[in-house]
Amino acid sequence: MENENQSQFDAFELHLNQTALDYLRESAKWSMFLAILGFIGVGFLALLAILMTSVMSMMPETPGPFGAIKGVISIFYLVIAIIYLFPIYYLYRYASNTKKALLSKNSDLLTDAFGALKSHHKFLGIAAIIIISLYILTAIVMVIGFSAMR
Repeated sequence: MENENQSQFDAFELHLNQTALDYLRESAKWSMFLAILGFIGVGFLALLAILMTSVMSMMPETPGPFGAIKGVISIFYLVIAIIYLFPIYYLYRYASNTKKALLSKNSDLLTDAFGALKSHHKFLGIAAIIIISLYILTAIVMVIGFSAMR
């Protein structure tokens, strides 16, 4: 029984109707648009990191926390740009491979496109979990800090 079900599953083929193909085509166009905007945003973040380096180097040395933060600001912008580059790249791969797959009717390219979309969503999901965890940790630290002040 199990072998019979397995062979039926292996023989299963998915056929997309014209409406589904149109939805995929439109999804690829919007994804490409968002990826291009993302690459431009990453470029601006990198440019801002360079700009902050030059601006911070012109400021006089000051003791205290501001003096220590001067070098960190540029690195922070650069790290954010590098992190942001990954989901944008995955979105770009999804868009370009989907367009190519639909033009050439190549299911391997479409599989690669869906793999890139999965990676994009996985990256964003993990990032959301990390950010929510940081919010929760910050709230806990603030509650502990305020209760210690009493």
